[in-house]
Order: sequence, then C-alpha cells, then structure tokens
Amino acid sequence: MSNKKQKDFTPYFIGLAVLLLGVVAFYYFQVRNLEAEKEAQQQELNNTVLQLDSISTELNKKIVTISQLGGDIDTLLKVQAQLEEDKKKLLTQRNSERNYAHSLKDKVDGYQELLLMKDVEIQKLQELAEVLMSENTELKVEKQELNKSINEINDEKNELQQKVEQASQLKIEGMTVYAVSSGERRRESPFRNRHIEQIQITFTVLENTVAPIEGKELLIRVVAPDGNVLFDVARGSGSFTFKGREMFYTQKQEILYDKRDQQVTLFYDKGSEYALGNHIVEVYTDEYLMGKGSFEVH
Repeated sequence: MSNKKQKDFTPYFIGLAVLLLGVVAFYYFQVRNLEAEKEAQQQELNNTVLQLDSISTELNKKIVTISQLGGDIDTLLKVQAQLEEDKKKLLTQRNSERNYAHSLKDKVDGYQELLLMKDVEIQKLQELAEVLMSENTELKVEKQELNKSINEINDEKNELQQKVEQASQLKIEGMTVYAVSSGERRRESPFRNRHIEQIQITFTVLENTVAPIEGKELLIRVVAPDGNVLFDVARGSGSFTFKGREMFYTQKQEILYDKRDQQVTLFYDKGSEYALGNHIVEVYTDEYLMGKGSFEVH
C-alpha cells in the first residue's frame, strides 16, 4: 500500500487569520472614528448651547440698558423669544442634533452680529442721554436762577407792597376831649363828673397823598383807668380784630377820606358817671392804630 502525500493547509489558515484580523481592525477603526465623530458632535452641541446661553445673557443686559435709555426693545424681545425657542429645540431634538447644530451656527453668528449692532446703538443712546442730561442740568440751573430771580422779585414786591401799605396808613393828631354839660358848655380835660353830660372827641385825620380816596370806618376805644373799655351795644359799641385777636370799641364814626386833612368830631353819652382817673382814647381803622389821646376825670 503506497503512502499518499498529505496536503498542507497551513498557508490557508494563515491567510484567513490575516484576513479576519484585517476585518477586525477595519471595524475597530470605524467604531473609533464614529465615537470620535460623535464626541466632536457632542462637543459642537455643547459649544453651541454655551454660545446661545452667553448670547441670551448679553441680550438680556442690552434689553435692560436700551429700555433704560428710552430705546426701542420690541425687536430684541422677539429675537430673545426666538433664541429661547432655538435653545429648547437644540436640547430636545436628539435625533437630528448634528444637522440642527450646524443649522444654528449661522443663527449664532447672526445673534452675535446683532449684539454688536446693539452695542453701537447703546453707545449712541448713551451719548444722547449724556447730551440730554447736560441740557437737563443746564435747564435745572436756569430754572433755579429763574426761581431765585422770581423769589427776589416777589420779595421786593412784597416789601414794596408793605411799604405802600405802611405809607397809606392814616394818622391822627391834635386830639382834644371836652366835657359837654347840659347847657352845652364845653370844658377841656381835666374835668369833673358833674360837668359831663357828654364827652366830645375832636381830632384831625392828617393828609396822605398815598392813601386812596374812600370811605373809612373809624373805631374809637375809650379805655377806663382800670383797663376796661367803655362798652354799650345800645350806644353803638362792638368788636373788631386787631393783630389776630378780638378787641372791643366804644363807638364808630364813618368818614369819606379825600387825601386831605380832615377834622373829625364825635360825641359819646355814657349815661353814668365816669371812673376817676385818666382815660385813654384810641382810634383804629382797617386793623391798625391811627393814634390816640387821653382825658382825665377828677
């Protein structure tokens, strides 16, 4: 029986092994490339999200700044809403992250360009605000100076008015008080009670060219030695206000003042005896004292 020479399959096995190793290496590098591409894609996604967050923050700041400067923020509010929508879609659409992230790159560039444009707008608004602030400051200074001038004019006007009012006040002089008896005999002060049927008070209202021509109501107060005012409503007594307080008068007399000296005479009947001592007679009008005199009963 003859021996057959066995066929050697070793080279085939080696070739197959090399082929399998090649396939494994190919798929290994493919997987690594896919993982690297996925990692790059995720990194790109993260960078885009960070850019959008940064743009959103800057956009909010510019909206506040432009609003404070009085600029129009309607367009920026719409852009802000769109930006938030883009962020939301980018974070939720995982199946198409790569394509969507690429599509957002142009938008991101547009957002950044918009921010730069708004920087220019803010600069112009700030310059305008500074000009307006300067003008406002100047106006405030002018207003203060004007108010100061107006106050000074008003003070001068009030001072002048006070001087005019003071100058227009009427004065009296030469007051004489007589005791008039029943026989119409007159006696000058001092006099006795038995000589008094009435008292006659005579004085002169002095000339005053500043005072207006008008009717004047003269209020005469006769003050007894004890400080009390002779007062009888039945004989024409009443009250008036002087320096914020109520005072009583004994009798009143109306005159028409025409700027010239004018003699005034009035009579008063007390109806009873006078207290012994010195009596003061005061004449008032328009809440100021015109002058005074006195008489004595003994």
